[in-house]
Amino acid sequence: MPDNNHANIAIADVLTLLLHNQHSLAAAIEEVALWAKSSGSSVVHGNVIAALETIGMNASAITAGILRIRQLL
Repeated sequence: MPDNNHANIAIADVLTLLLHNQHSLAAAIEEVALWAKSSGSSVVHGNVIAALETIGMNASAITAGILRIRQLL
């Protein structure tokens, strides 16, 4: 089924790009967290770090999904 194979490639490619975006956004958010901490806003810093942990967990799951899709190719 060549059509299914092309669809899997497209899905894996799009998910990979979204994962790269997620990493970039996490890096930017981490910069904001560090700024908040240095400005004395430890509560904001803690909230941002908790959100970053969720992003990290989701990034791991997305990576695993991409690898599974690519194994089907």
